Parts: sequence; C-alpha cells; structure tokens
Amino acid sequence: MSRAVAHNSMSAIFLDRDGVINVDRGYVHRIEDFEFIPGIFELTRFAVQQLGWLVIVITNQAGIARGIYDEATYLRLTQWMCECFSARHAPISKVYHCPYHPEHGVGHYRRTHDWRKPLPGMILQAQIDFDLDLSRSVLIGDKISDIEAGAAAGIKMCVRIDPHATPPSATDLPHQVVCNLEDALSLFQRQYAVHCAGKDGVA
Repeated sequence: MSRAVAHNSMSAIFLDRDGVINVDRGYVHRIEDFEFIPGIFELTRFAVQQLGWLVIVITNQAGIARGIYDEATYLRLTQWMCECFSARHAPISKVYHCPYHPEHGVGHYRRTHDWRKPLPGMILQAQIDFDLDLSRSVLIGDKISDIEAGAAAGIKMCVRIDPHATPPSATDLPHQVVCNLEDALSLFQRQYAVHCAGKDGVA
C-alpha cells in the first residue's frame, strides 16, 4: 500500500526495461545486444520536459539470480543506458532492479523479495526516495506482472505495451493496452494535455 503524500509531491513515469525501453532478447546484459525501442526517447522527453515528471525504471533482473551475468555487468550496462537518455534530454532519475528469484536463483539470490514484480516494492521505495504521488503517476510495462505491481502501489494509470493489442482478460486488473510506444505517447499526451498547455518543449 502506498503511503500518504502531500499534494505538492512529484509525479513519475515508471518504466519496465526489457520490452519497453529495449527489445527483449532474453537476459540482455551487453551493450551490443541492447536495442532501444522506437519512441522511448520521445515518450520520456514529453514526461520530463512538458510535464516536469521524473523517469524511473523498475526492472526484474533474473539473469543475475540465475548466474547468467553479475551485478557489475548489469551496472555497467545501466550506466551506459542512463547516459544515452541524458544525451537525448530525457534523464532517468533512478533505476531500481531486483536481482532475486524465488525458484531459479543461485546461492543467496534464491529468495523471495518484495522488490520482485508483481510485488510493488521497487515502486514504493521510489515513492519514499522521491516523495512521489503515485496516484498521479503512470506505469508502462509489457507484462501483466508490471500492471499488478503498479496497481498494488496505487498507480491509477497503468499501460501495457502489446504489439497485438490484446485486451485485458476478465481476470486481469484494469489497465490500458497500446500497440507501441508511439501509441503510448499519444495516450499520455491526451490524458495530460491540460498540464502541458502553454509549456515549451525542447527538441
């Protein structure tokens, strides 16, 4: 459950990594395998420059738990990724990751943890770290577990990227579905147009 916040708290756009920021090729951990998904920089620039929101990444990293790559390798890639966003005028405020897996983790990485989506631990930690109003924030993911984490944290607008635009099933939590990041940006702009009226963006 999200904590109570002051009315002047910040808003944020929460992004999953694999499948939202980059093409999900399975346990991506090398720069040469990291391909940005078209539209991600336009989306985050709108959030930062037009709305004044923070960009926060929340990512399960089971590849660390499984021993496919180590945390140092992950952190090098993350630093490079953040530099790419900053160079495009859409800085990431923070990246949270969960390196644990309850079944397939190796050694001390085999454990349950409230940061692992669909649990909302990473989002709730960001709320504390940045004094966020989660009810006025947005989450974009590509899996139902992302949506579940956002809903559990109290985020009202959760969006799932699905190239086939498969609508939510009867058992899914309510959320919006778009085909790609360009559609997500259009949805975002329509929803928050009142907030950016009269503001000038930076190309």
